[in-house]
Amino acid sequence: MGGAFFRMRGIDKDYIMGGETVHILKHINLDIVEGEYLSVLGPSGSGKSTLMNIIGCLDTPTAGQYMLRGREVEELDEHELAQLRSREIGFIFQNSQLLPRLTARKNVELPLIYAGVPPRERRKRAQAMLERVGLSDRMEHLPTQLSGGQQQRVAIARALVGNPSILLADEPTGALDQKTGAQIMTLFQALNDEHRTVIMITHDMNIAKRAKRVVRIIDGEILEGGDAQDA
Repeated sequence: MGGAFFRMRGIDKDYIMGGETVHILKHINLDIVEGEYLSVLGPSGSGKSTLMNIIGCLDTPTAGQYMLRGREVEELDEHELAQLRSREIGFIFQNSQLLPRLTARKNVELPLIYAGVPPRERRKRAQAMLERVGLSDRMEHLPTQLSGGQQQRVAIARALVGNPSILLADEPTGALDQKTGAQIMTLFQALNDEHRTVIMITHDMNIAKRAKRVVRIIDGEILEGGDAQDA
């Protein structure tokens, strides 16, 4: 692992609700190194998903500095941000967010369509990624024909098909039973072993401890953790 890949200093995020300012994130300082496997642990409403959205360049902070690969994210224009998200970052959400009328393979191909990858190459890469997550016999199934765990594996394949260096997962096992969730965690560990940076948002301590470092967030403020085993 190298130096700081993500660096946040004094990050605040405020929303105006009913004429009042609500402070979601409060002076967040956080460094994440390349190749790290990190979990952000906190209860519902703690600000962890807002933090993930800022890390993934889906949202912008109200105040503070966010550096990614040594560049200030605030200085990137919309085109540069879109390129960063499509090339560097794979997103996985609690609900797989698959398009119901597309097969597993076509769902996985979607990011490659936006990236301008030719059809034959898209199909080849989507098939290879679905094989990687153990769904070689489910490629032409619709989401409604798949179990919850299989749907989440399709979502992981979709997140990985563009070969991102960063994987952001928001409650990736929240809708799964314990056994299937453990299988997903085993897959995340394998991906981190390949030197991908994995950042996982969760409220579940048992899931959080699968990472190598746990950072706690409470009421929009971070309490730094050490190794996951010590959390």
